Amino acid sequence: MGEPLFEGLRSSVVSKLTDVPKRILIGRALRSDRLGETLLPKRVALPVFASDPLSSVAYAPGEVLLVLSIAGVSAYHFSPWIAAAVVVLMFTVVASYRQNVHAYPSGGGDYEVATTNLGPKAGLTVASALLVDYVLTVAVSISSGIENLGSAIPFVVEHKVACAMAVILLLTLMNLRGVKESGTLFAIPTYVFVAGVFIMIAWGSFRGLVLDDTMRAPTAGYEIKPEHEGLAGFALLFLLLRAFSSGCAALTGVEAISNGVPAFRKPKSRNAATTLALMGLLAVTMFCGIIGLAMASNVRMAENPAHDLLDKGVPVGSDYVQNPVISQVAEAVFGKGSFLFIVLAAATALVLFLAANTAYNGFPVLGSILAQDRYLPRQLHTRGDRLAFSNGIVLLAGAAALLVWIYEADSTRLIQLYIVGVFVSFTLSQTGMVRHWNRHLATETDPAKRRHMIRSRAINAFGAFFTALVLVVVLVTKFSHGAWVALLGMVIFYVMMTAIRRHYEHVSRELSAPEGPSDDSVRPSRIHSVVLISKIHRPALRALAYAKLLRSDTLEALSVNVDPADTKVLREEWERRGIDVPLKVLDSPYREVTRPVIEYVKGLRRESPRDVVSVIIPEYVVGHWYEHLLHNQSALRLKGRLLFTPGVMVTSVPYQLASSEAAKKRAGKRQEWNAPGSVRRGPAQERPREPSGKE
Repeated sequence: MGEPLFEGLRSSVVSKLTDVPKRILIGRALRSDRLGETLLPKRVALPVFASDPLSSVAYAPGEVLLVLSIAGVSAYHFSPWIAAAVVVLMFTVVASYRQNVHAYPSGGGDYEVATTNLGPKAGLTVASALLVDYVLTVAVSISSGIENLGSAIPFVVEHKVACAMAVILLLTLMNLRGVKESGTLFAIPTYVFVAGVFIMIAWGSFRGLVLDDTMRAPTAGYEIKPEHEGLAGFALLFLLLRAFSSGCAALTGVEAISNGVPAFRKPKSRNAATTLALMGLLAVTMFCGIIGLAMASNVRMAENPAHDLLDKGVPVGSDYVQNPVISQVAEAVFGKGSFLFIVLAAATALVLFLAANTAYNGFPVLGSILAQDRYLPRQLHTRGDRLAFSNGIVLLAGAAALLVWIYEADSTRLIQLYIVGVFVSFTLSQTGMVRHWNRHLATETDPAKRRHMIRSRAINAFGAFFTALVLVVVLVTKFSHGAWVALLGMVIFYVMMTAIRRHYEHVSRELSAPEGPSDDSVRPSRIHSVVLISKIHRPALRALAYAKLLRSDTLEALSVNVDPADTKVLREEWERRGIDVPLKVLDSPYREVTRPVIEYVKGLRRESPRDVVSVIIPEYVVGHWYEHLLHNQSALRLKGRLLFTPGVMVTSVPYQLASSEAAKKRAGKRQEWNAPGSVRRGPAQERPREPSGKE
């Protein structure tokens, strides 16, 4: 059986080794009673929860032009009409979600609305859609940011996947430091980006309308080779609907505010509704402004620029890098290399990276709510040391990194998976809100409140109809281009969460305490204590002394004969010392330790099924990481097997070596040391009293 063993994973030295880098990366742990300090004012909540829809104006206009380019430049004149349709949809969704945040301020968002009003299956469908969409938000935003940054730094384009992974890691660390801290840091580039876009729109409009200047994008002289020239009828309608569905990328992330209401300062609902309205106004203004300037400066985009973009009739070739629409417009308005051009380019890349922060705040909160409802592992409901939902943040980062790796950080390929989940949640949420108002109208008698409810129901009903229509358009136009992957992801999440809920319910039924007497509450007839012994030393003697204190019905020492010479020495010393506990030695012809002990313990249980067997294992505690590698780990395997044996209790009797004392002293020298999970368990002791005047 070897020496008494130590599991090694929970020693103070290991805690120290993991705690120091953890504190450097994410900061000092916060007490649970400081949760209120992490709440956000509106000026910080806007970049935290709305950075995704605000930043989507950097790629949504380009997606519209890319789709229209299939029919050639002549189809570009439809882009203002598509922009107008997106604006109507945006205002409809924002108005609808303002009703949501007032009616459901607890932070469940679309999931809570659908579950409460349409049932658990609808709620789980919404949750599946949102989880997929949050992962895609991170992947698309960061990939698009890498492409924008690559227009200025070629190295980034050459190593897109590695750079995207690095950004995901950086964002993950920042969010692990806490919502408020990351939000304050992210606010600056978001506001710089918004200001830069508005300056570009204002200056471009002034140049075009007042000064009558001619603004030309770097691609203005190019021609587009249409894949399908002269489209008309149904084919043209299908193309326009596909362009509209691509432009709807500007709406992603709108629902994040309704999911994050608890993170706002009081009054929570009013602050969230105000932030939502401001976000919608900013997003549609920037989206329309960029579309208008792109038309004025003759921006040219192609889905396959190497072959379809022509310079004097010749394809530009595979070496050509197609810059995003916003970069081309900025170059036309400000001039390439100008100060404002560089500032806007840098801010655009940064805000696209930070747009993923919307998902970093939405995914963990939704995961926590789902874990509380037993649809996801309970660990996702646990707050980390910085009072953020750390496990959800890490899970989101891992899933997004996997997508970036699979799709090689290509935003055009990733965006085809996008939007489906958003409009599934939009539609079910607004349908649920209609039923919510119907339920309240059935009992409300106050005329003023009824008028308010009827108006709110009308807004939500229009929102449900419009978003359902867009969902159909998105499914029809994008299914074969990659939307099926998002639907598959939703199905996988749905099945997985259903299975997790079923497991938790099964375990709950199995563990529920019965009203009357049961086998678990009936006192065992007898207790057989077995102390595992490999040799006679201090840990073994301490374990024997402890076993005697238990006053079991029977007590024996148990050893396994792996080496006959060692066994002979053990027997002789046992008799010489006169230890008053019988020693039983098990033969092991194949030099196994675990199996003979397990079979012996099971044999005791078979002889007396109503008895309990208590297995006592002596072990010593070491303080250096390398000591865990030097000692036999057979006791760990033995414990693991004994846990699956009914009627067997396992007790460890630790013996601290000198190295463990040194590790404990090193840990005690720190001014403040938090054991893993200390914030979640609560403070170990009360805060120090304030010094009084008498002291």
